[in-house]
Amino acid sequence: MDAVAQQIRCSHCGAPVQFNPGEIIATCKYCGFTTVIQTGQAFTFEHSLILNKYDPATIEEPIKNWMSGGFLKPGDLARKSTLLEKNLVYLPFWVVSVEAKSIYKGIFERIAPAIVKEGTLTKEYDWLILAREASGFPTREYKIPLEGKIPYDFRRIEGFAKLLNSEINREEALDLAQTQIDARHRFLLQEDVDRVIEIKTELNLKQMVYLHAPIWFIKYKYKGNVYQLTVDGATGMAVKGDIPSNRF
Repeated sequence: MDAVAQQIRCSHCGAPVQFNPGEIIATCKYCGFTTVIQTGQAFTFEHSLILNKYDPATIEEPIKNWMSGGFLKPGDLARKSTLLEKNLVYLPFWVVSVEAKSIYKGIFERIAPAIVKEGTLTKEYDWLILAREASGFPTREYKIPLEGKIPYDFRRIEGFAKLLNSEINREEALDLAQTQIDARHRFLLQEDVDRVIEIKTELNLKQMVYLHAPIWFIKYKYKGNVYQLTVDGATGMAVKGDIPSNRF
């Protein structure tokens, strides 16, 4: 059975605010006030919004452009596909802006005898954490257009769109960023060492922003099979898409 939505009163305007089990931050669709559900207190961190540029009609152009491009796609994909669903969802993200420094020691085994190498790897990131507990959304493939963010404005959310609330708080998002950046640095270090013996990654946090971004979830049918595509509503760029085999 689907989880039953719960409701609180907005402490700013008094309107009902619905939220689902597991969500810990909710935004009033009537006044835009953002509340921490557990305490009923105002959300005190920056809440931003990326604007959507498409409606259900105009989103078809970037969809067709994606279908028409790339040598891996069937040549008739754009012409013979049928769009089944076009759903706009504002997904919640934490953007963790950091300088990450990893001090490491590893073994370089590509020569004989093997040698021990020590060093420091430093990178700057606007690391993206999807603020939902379970999702297959490809966060690493999504190049969020941060230059277009504005202060959250509930009046800019389309009536036909769905807005999801956060299931992850600020501290959890920072911990996830720490873990993921450490794993990223371990991967990058494969260029310099074959085995990492020791690594310590420290984050110099510059800023954290809670942000909603518009993502179009598309389902299309091609030669009897159904496929999915996600499109960035701010840029029209495909985030990830299922490609039918050329054998069909």
